[in-house]
Amino acid sequence: MHHSKKRVLVTGGAGFLGSHLCERLVQQGCDVLCADNFYTGTKSNISHLLGRPNFELLRHDVTFPLYVEVDEIYNLACPASPINYQHDPVQTTKTSVHGAINMLGLAKRVKAKIFQASTSEVYGDPLVHPQGEQYWGHVNPIGLRSCYDEGKRCAETLFFDYQRQHALVIKVARIFNTYGPRMQPNDGRVVSNFIVQALKNEPITIYGDGSQTRAFCYVDEMVEAFILLMATTDEVSGPVNLGNPVEFSMLELAEKTIALTGSRSQISFHPLPGDDPRQRQPDISLAKKLLDWEPALSLDEGLTKTIAYFDQLLVQRS
Repeated sequence: MHHSKKRVLVTGGAGFLGSHLCERLVQQGCDVLCADNFYTGTKSNISHLLGRPNFELLRHDVTFPLYVEVDEIYNLACPASPINYQHDPVQTTKTSVHGAINMLGLAKRVKAKIFQASTSEVYGDPLVHPQGEQYWGHVNPIGLRSCYDEGKRCAETLFFDYQRQHALVIKVARIFNTYGPRMQPNDGRVVSNFIVQALKNEPITIYGDGSQTRAFCYVDEMVEAFILLMATTDEVSGPVNLGNPVEFSMLELAEKTIALTGSRSQISFHPLPGDDPRQRQPDISLAKKLLDWEPALSLDEGLTKTIAYFDQLLVQRS
């Protein structure tokens, strides 16, 4: 039986990245099956898609097998912010590892292409800067963040073993910091923290002296890269770094956020937590070459859109 519509499974589809990906795939006319256990995802992220005939929502935990017929799988299921993934670290590792095994098993059974949302965290606290895909990383296996770092590293191992052992078509993306509407307001991430604090005119919390840097990619541009990577020829498997190479210090980000919100917030400095990477910057020359992709949206434009979302969210909650 030939399906004219491409059937796509998105695990973690009600999450921050997943909901934006589902939205884009629905707009493209794919049949989208969104699977989420709502551990960190929320129904409100995808409620606007629920009436669409080519969108289906399934409450499912990827640590259990799934039996569905699909052509492509995007495996995004995993708590991705330190507050969430350290809350139940054993479950975080299970989601990454068992989740990968179950979704790879599904891909093998139905001969689907499968995309893994890996992370810049596989590089740990990097000793090279910027990080290229050939760098193996500098990772603490027994720290507070290890459940996430090592879980995602093991998932990559599984993906490449399934490719070698079962000739599976895989696409592995190493995702660097991404921000935008539908980030959780309380996930402890720097962009959401700063915006919520600024909108409430509360002190903006900076750890250390604020000189540590991050590079932020707006969510729409990240989702675009996912779709481009999935569309590459079968021999392109990655891993491919996806992110914005333009670095900002935390102090710059705080000042921008205050300016764009018109906030009365002051900046307050706190000691640096352990295992916090000093700098993170993707080398995206491979993504440029393979996908002809490069982020173009300025931090000011992206922050403005994100602030508008949080502003509305806080009004609804008050």
